[in-house]
Amino acid sequence: MKILVLGAGAIGGYFGGRLAEAGVDVTFLVRPKRNEQLARDGLKVESKLGNLKLPVKTVLAEDVKPGYDLVLFTCKAYDLDSAMDAIAPAMTGGAALVPMLNGMSHYEQLDARFGRKNILGGTCFIDSSLQKDGVIRHGEKLQRMVFGERDPSQAASAKAFGEALAKTKLEWERSDVIEQVLWEKLMFLAALASVTCLFRGNVREIMAAPRGRDVMERAIKSNMEIAKREGFPPRAPAVEFAFTRGTDADGPWMSSMLRDMEAGAPVEADHIIGWMLEKARKNRVDDGILSMAYTHLKTYEARRKAGRLA
Repeated sequence: MKILVLGAGAIGGYFGGRLAEAGVDVTFLVRPKRNEQLARDGLKVESKLGNLKLPVKTVLAEDVKPGYDLVLFTCKAYDLDSAMDAIAPAMTGGAALVPMLNGMSHYEQLDARFGRKNILGGTCFIDSSLQKDGVIRHGEKLQRMVFGERDPSQAASAKAFGEALAKTKLEWERSDVIEQVLWEKLMFLAALASVTCLFRGNVREIMAAPRGRDVMERAIKSNMEIAKREGFPPRAPAVEFAFTRGTDADGPWMSSMLRDMEAGAPVEADHIIGWMLEKARKNRVDDGILSMAYTHLKTYEARRKAGRLA
């Protein structure tokens, strides 16, 4: 299987790197600066599961051509339009696409651009970040990918991708209920992002604060109810994961959205929190935490745009 990975950052670099490490034919679609960095230093990963340093194949957007079997799509939601433009030549050859974006609203745009039959469902669970020196830091042992067919015609592509992943050290699953998985991921992610961004702290710090646990539990319960009313009641393992991880008194993790805020970078306010807030209001579910978080994030975006983040 020939795979094009969009980006070589925290997600694409880590999962694509593990695939390349296993001998899978992987090419990274990167910007010029990252291309120079990879050509000079190779792809570097620091992980408790084993460090990685290897030369990798790269391509710039202007040089992308058909001939790939699958595109691993790992951009942020605010870069969705430009990312779709960048991979478009690769998709003309009939490649399948597995998105690794957080949330769900991107599927409508991907389906419209490339056709639903070419867009599988996908998500990942990992705590990783790209450092200024180009090294990808994998913060803990979690490195799970879940994907699956959204259309029966995608079975061959899903099978081939699973065979490629089976060669790696990654934890992965080919799910026959991928939309259920996406809702369960969003249930937790929207709660984690809302609470950590509101209070500008990791889970451990929030749990140590007065009523921090109450706020996180309220956020998770509200999102569980949204998913239920949308027809995807969270299953017991997903509920246990959300409460265990979201209220861990020793949990050093935070949402990637908070890391973006602390770096003064763009955030996925509309794509994650705004989208869930609309669903909460449509279904008349408690929207208190989501509403405060969304206002906070949109205020941050306005201050960032005006250059007032000092």
